[in-house]
Amino acid sequence: MSFHYPNGKKFVPEQKQAVLKNRNKKEKDFTYSNRGMTLEEDLNETNEYYLLSGKAVIHKKPTPVQIVNVDYPRRSAAVIKEAYFKQASTTDYNGVYKGKYIDFEAKETKFTTSFPLSNFHEHQIKHMTHVVAQGGICFVILRFSSVEEVYLLEAIHLLQFWERMNSGGRKSITKEEIIQNGHHIPLGYQPRIDYIKIIDYLYSLT
Repeated sequence: MSFHYPNGKKFVPEQKQAVLKNRNKKEKDFTYSNRGMTLEEDLNETNEYYLLSGKAVIHKKPTPVQIVNVDYPRRSAAVIKEAYFKQASTTDYNGVYKGKYIDFEAKETKFTTSFPLSNFHEHQIKHMTHVVAQGGICFVILRFSSVEEVYLLEAIHLLQFWERMNSGGRKSITKEEIIQNGHHIPLGYQPRIDYIKIIDYLYSLT
């Protein structure tokens, strides 16, 4: 069975990705043990820690799949031969923390001085606009992968930068703007990316 993304790119199973990642990992001199993990992996570990410790219930939303080819080897069984990942219509993560609705998107870039707004989609911006209008806690987690720095930027600031772009302004957010408007999240062990600590600070939920 083969899966393809909306752009036609073939999906590589996580197991195979892990093998390739471990192979590359051995060839690099990492400054700490978990370096090289993707932002998604770090956040999934963080959310699992929050769940098991009873701190918050936050999950990654599954990507919808369109099945295009199914084989029926026998009447009681069906085998999916080909399917495509549909483009998600909202953000990556949502859940609840201390009675508050949490909704956020996670993105990373190899650039060191700016974060391209092309990493976001119009439908995601619209979704975050609706969440903010309803009083939900909405933000983005941005990772500069080459320097292993992670920041939380509230959606209200992202929406302002998006509007600036649509008005003819720059098509990225400078790192200085992220530092000024966002909040640096130091990488830890458990949890790996403790963004709830920033939420506590911003919304006085402690």
